[in-house]
Amino acid sequence: MELISNKTIEKTIFTIREVQVILDKNLAAFYDVKPIRLREQVKRNANRFPVDFVFQLSADEIEVLLSQNAIPSKQKMGLVWS
Repeated sequence: MELISNKTIEKTIFTIREVQVILDKNLAAFYDVKPIRLREQVKRNANRFPVDFVFQLSADEIEVLLSQNAIPSKQKMGLVWS
């Protein structure tokens, strides 16, 4: 697996609810897995993640990300990692 540069990671960090987060699609790409597989593992192993580690975006937050071209469509949304 290739190392990911700090610059690449920094480009995927957004501030939502005054918390710096990475979208599930970006985190999955870092680990070379599909986002749906990452979400499945979180659901199956919820006890391994702190309660403030994962949250779902509100409709308004999704609209902001759409307007910033951070996501291509609402269908691509999943979880957010803080």
